[in-house]
Amino acid sequence: MGVTDPSYADVFYVGAEMKKTKSVSQIIYAHIFTYFNFLNIVLFVLILISGQLKNALFMGIVISNALIGIVQELRVKKLIDKLSVITATKARRISEDNEIEDILIEELKIGDKIKLITGDQIPCDGVVITSDGLEVDESMLTGESVPVHKNKGDELFSGSFVVAGSGVSEIIHVGEDNYAAKLVRKASTKKRASSEMQYAINRIIKIVSYALIPIGGTLFAIQYFRAHAGLSDSLVNTVAGVLGMIPEGLVLLTSISFILGVGRLARKKALVQEMEAIEALARVQTLCLDKTGTITTGELIVEKEVNLSNNNELVDNKLSENNSNIKNDMTAIMECMAYAFSDTNVTGKALKNFYKNTQKYEAKNTLPFSSKRKYMGITISDSTFVLGAPEFITGEKNTLEKANEYAEKGFRVLLLAKSDNLSETPEELEGVEPLMLIVLSDVVKDDAPDTLEFFKEMGVNIKIISGDNPATVSAVAMQAGLDGAEKYIDATTLPEDDETLKKVVNNYTVFGRVTPEMKNRIIKAYQSDSVVGMVGDGVNDVLALKEADCSIAMANGADAARQTAHIVLTDSNFSSMKEIVSEGRTIIANIERVSALYLTKTIYSVLLCVLFIIIGKEYPFIPIQLSLIGGIAIGIPSFLLALEKHEEPVISGFLKHVLRISLPGAILMVLVLSAIQIFAHVFGWSEILVSTMNLLSGGAISIGVLFFVCMPMNKQRLAMCVGLTALFVCACLLFPTFFGMIKLF
Repeated sequence: MGVTDPSYADVFYVGAEMKKTKSVSQIIYAHIFTYFNFLNIVLFVLILISGQLKNALFMGIVISNALIGIVQELRVKKLIDKLSVITATKARRISEDNEIEDILIEELKIGDKIKLITGDQIPCDGVVITSDGLEVDESMLTGESVPVHKNKGDELFSGSFVVAGSGVSEIIHVGEDNYAAKLVRKASTKKRASSEMQYAINRIIKIVSYALIPIGGTLFAIQYFRAHAGLSDSLVNTVAGVLGMIPEGLVLLTSISFILGVGRLARKKALVQEMEAIEALARVQTLCLDKTGTITTGELIVEKEVNLSNNNELVDNKLSENNSNIKNDMTAIMECMAYAFSDTNVTGKALKNFYKNTQKYEAKNTLPFSSKRKYMGITISDSTFVLGAPEFITGEKNTLEKANEYAEKGFRVLLLAKSDNLSETPEELEGVEPLMLIVLSDVVKDDAPDTLEFFKEMGVNIKIISGDNPATVSAVAMQAGLDGAEKYIDATTLPEDDETLKKVVNNYTVFGRVTPEMKNRIIKAYQSDSVVGMVGDGVNDVLALKEADCSIAMANGADAARQTAHIVLTDSNFSSMKEIVSEGRTIIANIERVSALYLTKTIYSVLLCVLFIIIGKEYPFIPIQLSLIGGIAIGIPSFLLALEKHEEPVISGFLKHVLRISLPGAILMVLVLSAIQIFAHVFGWSEILVSTMNLLSGGAISIGVLFFVCMPMNKQRLAMCVGLTALFVCACLLFPTFFGMIKLF
């Protein structure tokens, strides 16, 4: 959802409706029926009235621009529509035979029953039929971040997502009847990616749009009533003044650059759901990552069990050793724990891969895992057992020390403990007795070190924000080669005051035991002095993804994360980030460079209009002359420069960078043309000589700005500049009368 254009592959949905790319008719309509096109048609009509038809050449450029935009966007649409199928959200519908089938959400009907598991975004309003510890986050709709426990008969709202447990829902509303649709999407939409460049361009367009009509009207009045130019010449001079003010090429260039960028990234397995996200990521100064799926593969393997005796003496039991009776009991409990829940995260998959489903015990009550409480639990007969992060379950010193030994080596550690109750909050657990540690290992991605090194070279600060033990995350990050990975902190010890948090976060690179709410706060803290990106794939990342200036999700991640993110990596490959950042930096650097060309013309046109209104003289250019200058010194080079492939540092201050070149060039143009008018008055130059001097001076200054924009000069840019200069000279020499000049030779 761009600032100036609708979003490209926006597959965020509300209810059973999925928004895809614009239709062919919408694309054609968007490129033809624009404010500037309407203005150009009005100017074209004025030229027809004047009878000086050669000055209508600018309409050829207008038509070409529209055709280029339509063709390029249609090509990208075809590619994006194919790619968006990969990330299209599907629902698990339960058939009459009680079989689960995956279908697109727009195919759901009232009365259908769907299976919901952790990480799912709820596609349609429904009523809970069964609940296995089902907890739903409705913050997208209500603003309340506390998950809501759902029991049988409770209502579910589209747009919310499952954070714990599982269940079955019967659909009661679809499409526009959904609760979220009735809110007109207000609460369920994600934060837009930030675009400093488009914001600046929109400001320029807004100012120019307001100024065009009054300045144009006043200029015509001065030309006709004060300069006595006659109706035909007054119309032509007015059209020239207004035409120069229109930065339509800049709008087209920005749109085409982003569209082509979206297409190139799509070929590299990155689905851009908001075009502005390319710029936002290119400007990112701090990139926050969830360890799983970014620097690690996301797969876990159970390495060993560590049984804890009743007197808390710790004995390692490697998997190959004979099991004691305690070990056998604990194994049976773990077998029950592993298969007690229908929803499965990566940890659950690792446990199921290791433990057999012997069904020796049956779980009477269950408490699904929650990223907030960091554990899950079951009740067997009269005994209750919990499994999760050791420090959230017990404060027993020896157990925590042993767990920390493994964590510092980069292992994940879970604690199986007996408890007197099955509490939903760690503070209310009673009679906790540690039984066994389960040690799991992450696998660092082969390409993680290269990717982290790339961001280091680009000047991007990497921060790891994870729900795992901070020592574990730190060790894994060091294996991946992350600078500063030894600087870690347990997020539960971070200050509650936001202002203090802003000062503290810069001291650390790795944050462990981070809750979803804390991830959100950490993102906000970094945003106080930098542009922040967030990469995640889990439901616990959604709040942070929503808050970040640019958010990236993995296609194999949770529905909620995928729908919230601005960019989806369809191959779930973190190394693709290098391509995205490089592409974004290329686009922004190119647009910043050529924007100076367009804004130079806009600024000097406004200044010249005001100046010649004040002095009451005929406007110094006619439209055909501006078409020559604009085509050679702006139009042709802007497209060539915009297609260059290179990477340059992208820093904030788009408007400042552009004005640094365009403002001096525009002022020089005004001063030179003013001097020509003075000399013409003093020496009595003819009208045709003045027109010749105006065109030559305007062309020379515009080409000079082009040379400056092309710095540092390379062979390709030099060849382009020399060739365009020669083209301008040839046009003046071969067709002087056509361009309102005297014959030079």
